[in-house]
Amino acid sequence: MNTLFAQPCAIVDLETTGGNIARDRITEVGLVLVDGERVERLSWLVNPGQPIPEFIEQMTGISNEMVAAAPPFSELADDLLARLQGRLLLAHNARFDYGFLKNEFRRLGLRFQARALCTVKLSRRLYPQHFKHSLDSLIARHGIDMPDRHRALADADAVYQFLHIAEGELGRDKVAGEAAALLSQPAEVSSLPAELQQQIEDMPDSAGVYALFGADGRALYVGRAPNLYRKTLGHFAERKPGRHEVKIDETVARVEWRECLSEFGAHLTELQWLRRLLPLHNPRAKMMGEVCTLQLSTGEDGFMRAVPVAAGDIDFTRTSDLYGLFRHAREARKALAQIALAQGLCQSVLGVEQVTSRKGAPCAAYQIRRCRGACVGEEGADSHNQRLSAALQRLKVKPWPFEGAVAVLERDEVCGDVVEHVFDRWCYLGSRRNGGELEGEPAFDLDYYKLLEMVLRKEDMVIREI
Repeated sequence: MNTLFAQPCAIVDLETTGGNIARDRITEVGLVLVDGERVERLSWLVNPGQPIPEFIEQMTGISNEMVAAAPPFSELADDLLARLQGRLLLAHNARFDYGFLKNEFRRLGLRFQARALCTVKLSRRLYPQHFKHSLDSLIARHGIDMPDRHRALADADAVYQFLHIAEGELGRDKVAGEAAALLSQPAEVSSLPAELQQQIEDMPDSAGVYALFGADGRALYVGRAPNLYRKTLGHFAERKPGRHEVKIDETVARVEWRECLSEFGAHLTELQWLRRLLPLHNPRAKMMGEVCTLQLSTGEDGFMRAVPVAAGDIDFTRTSDLYGLFRHAREARKALAQIALAQGLCQSVLGVEQVTSRKGAPCAAYQIRRCRGACVGEEGADSHNQRLSAALQRLKVKPWPFEGAVAVLERDEVCGDVVEHVFDRWCYLGSRRNGGELEGEPAFDLDYYKLLEMVLRKEDMVIREI
């Protein structure tokens, strides 16, 4: 018979100074370690190094006086990490407890990685007929013995009792099965080569960018994920890929990843990896680096024309009166043709329709009354030029809004690291951490332009002129 406790488990509960995992600190740790039939219960008061708010003290009963002589987390870290390593971590609202533990270890330069199971979500799957699944609700509903609510060990033990009650009521197989579904680790992972398994297990469950490589060293896929570990596992599950997932038929031999501090950093890193690696299953990568625009020029006949110009032929970052950014000239001409048709401009004069008959012959749009007659002399150059300029204004490439280079700042609220992503005139120059040297390949790219333009509209991003 299957059981959740067939594997080493650590049921964890924390008391803290508040709910912000970056700002607040742990005041108490409660552990119920389960190894088959052997159960060990442990608890520690922790000096948080900051005051405990009054309402938290009233809720938990843990006062500033109680923790004044307690050890700081740094003194408990090695012992606690040794006890938690290799165990399935269970907690009621696991995101909270796991997140606090990870941050506390990270401040000390220690990496803590565990499979985490949220017993709130497990309760919802086991007892869908009930609406409430808070720990108070479970205690009342299942008659759990609870002498000291809101103390860490007591709360952890309440979770342990709930799991045993659920096994008794629903069966061990049911509890273990629903837990496995929540953890959703594909069984296929166990059949992967040992080196690849270890690489996946070493991946963090934080946000960042990852790349999958084939046996020949070729990059197969680059992706961005809020949880690197879980997203990568999904590539090895035997199921049909979702709408936003890519099926990879080749054998994956190696995984690389990079953690990122924010959504902007993850987007930027993904673009860099796509440009550099050109992965097989990212169609977008094949278009990276190809940029063109429309530039106005006046012909001998006095008519202005919007001519596609490639990035290799002109410095987009220092040229005014450019209109639109496109992947290639074909896309630019298509956009110009659509504008011409909508505004009654002459596609023959603009050069997007080739007229092979004698000069002065009407264009196709004129014959269906979608051209005002520049091709046959019914509209003069001045009028046509004014209307073309007005129609292109919505596509005009925005001027660089700063006097010089700027840095988009990301700050790690846990360890205090600062990463600067430097741009000048829409061109990416590189990134640096904590004032170090710029790293990265400088480039002007349509995707960089769009990403930075989006960031400049956000009020929560910190941008510093250099």
